[in-house]
Amino acid sequence: MSRRMRFGPAGKPVGMKQGDYARAIEYIAGIGLDAIEYEAVRGVRVSEQKARAIREAAERYGVVVSMHAPYYINLAGNQETVKKSIERLKAALRAASWMGAYAVVFHPGYYRDNPSPRDALRKVVENLRPLAEWMRQEGIKGVWLSPETTGKSSQVGSLDDVIEICREIEMCRPTVDWAHLYARSEGSYITSLDHVIEVIERIERELGTWAVKPLHTHFSRIEYGRGGEREHHTLAEEEYGPEWRTVCRGYRETGIEGIVISESPILDRDALVMKKICMEEGYV
Repeated sequence: MSRRMRFGPAGKPVGMKQGDYARAIEYIAGIGLDAIEYEAVRGVRVSEQKARAIREAAERYGVVVSMHAPYYINLAGNQETVKKSIERLKAALRAASWMGAYAVVFHPGYYRDNPSPRDALRKVVENLRPLAEWMRQEGIKGVWLSPETTGKSSQVGSLDDVIEICREIEMCRPTVDWAHLYARSEGSYITSLDHVIEVIERIERELGTWAVKPLHTHFSRIEYGRGGEREHHTLAEEEYGPEWRTVCRGYRETGIEGIVISESPILDRDALVMKKICMEEGYV
């Protein structure tokens, strides 16, 4: 993982007509990308055999793999919801260990049904502690739990939330979704180079340099409304923010390593655009 910046799609590339994730890895390596996020957002449905084939392909082509856990996770919900959420995370972690995915990205939960946002955050942390212990007992190594900054103000997942979860839980590293930070703030944050540097420096200061070597990140342009995120957009749709060039300059100014997963509707194509922009900025 020693390259400064790696780029790839969230899921199978749009340019690939058919094939599984092992074939997707070969495809993206062929067009100049070197990261991919396996999308298990509707459920973890990969066999051990297929997962190990993904690992082999990733090792052969020098591609870093991460996984996005199912969307249906709420670690701040009622007892039954939390129980099902933990089972989904266990399935994701097990599959990630088979396929050599270094991080399992997940949305922590919702503030609703809790007395306050702070109470919801504490609930998430307490519900993750036994999961970290389970990982140790199962011998799952080299896989990080990776809570993501979320796009709606109703969700656990502010930058503060994510940093606190990762400070409290073993084998936990942040996922910074720049579009989500922008949408969550209704377009008032991630609008300047100073904002980007502030995010990176806070993570490094509060968690340690390891958290930005590499910093796991998502990017696209995004549409927002009251309360945050509405829809992801392509880099060519310039009426939406944030600006990738500004974010790339933040990586360059801080000198960190980054894995950048494109969540644009044209996944791999915009991953290549992002790489090109960073090359123009002298930072790849």
